[in-house]
Amino acid sequence: MHVPDGFIDAPTSAVAGVVAAGALAVSLRGARRELDERTAPLAGLVAAFIFAVQMLNFPVAAGTSGHLLGGALAAILVGPYTAVLCVSVVLLMQGVLFADGGLTALGVNITDMAITTTVVAYAVFRGLLAVLPRKRRSVTVASFVAALVSVPAAAVVFTLIYAIGGTTDVSIGKVATAMVGVHVLIGIGEAVITALTVGAVIAVRPDLVHGARGLRQRLRLRVNGDLVDAPAPAAPVAARTSRRTLWVTGLVTSLVLAGFVSFYASASPDGLEKVAHDKGIDKRAEKHAASDSPLADYGVKDVSDARLSGGLAGVIGVGVTVVAGSAVFWVLRRRRSDDASPVNTGV
Repeated sequence: MHVPDGFIDAPTSAVAGVVAAGALAVSLRGARRELDERTAPLAGLVAAFIFAVQMLNFPVAAGTSGHLLGGALAAILVGPYTAVLCVSVVLLMQGVLFADGGLTALGVNITDMAITTTVVAYAVFRGLLAVLPRKRRSVTVASFVAALVSVPAAAVVFTLIYAIGGTTDVSIGKVATAMVGVHVLIGIGEAVITALTVGAVIAVRPDLVHGARGLRQRLRLRVNGDLVDAPAPAAPVAARTSRRTLWVTGLVTSLVLAGFVSFYASASPDGLEKVAHDKGIDKRAEKHAASDSPLADYGVKDVSDARLSGGLAGVIGVGVTVVAGSAVFWVLRRRRSDDASPVNTGV
């Protein structure tokens, strides 16, 4: 759903840029409350993992493919404010280095793919957890539904943005029907990837999953006919996997997905590209400003072997994204630590 330059007019793109900038400012402040010394490294890894999985287009219909958007996954793993930043870092890397998603449309893409998916997914996720049994399995089920809903929601928001500032004269009803229809199918793939990933992390380190915090119910005992809370355990249950092992495993997985598995991804156009071509939305699409980038179109310039070129580009993308994301979240964690220091708190 990366919107290229030329799909949306300049005034609407500018307004979307202002909305995106405001949301990022709010997210920067909110992420400082979500991140700590345990979760900050995970946030950078989540950004890299989303970048890697977005390279894995999967077929959803005849001549159409889809890929992960990642807002739901990031929101559940590291929190909604941090999630907006994670997906935004990915979109920035893709636009600047790989010519994927227009630079003038960056605000549109952040509004649609980072903000919309995160807000919708996290709202659905928290709503479901409020009514489901307080078990780890409920987190996985809620993550599936939240991810499923977030993708067509993003399709609806794109349609609204196009209705306001689209550069071609195409029936909005046709655009909406086509966009929502294909992205419901893509949402199923998003839901499966999200649920599997959340389930895998929560199985080994539930304490690091933002959406699972406070989920475990205190055991209740019947004493003299009354139910009372059992005493808390003297020590927490040991984690099955260390943070370092989890981080290394996640990074290696991301590198393998981007550097090797991506070669076998579907070559069919994704949902937005297919709808844009079929409905004529792409008639005024513009050449990307970074089209001459050495990594444009997820290949390394002057490397003739397609498998090697795509694999190197994927590995470079994962590396750059994990470094950029980790740097952002490390700074935010340091800011949180500084704000909580005795000097700043007046203690």
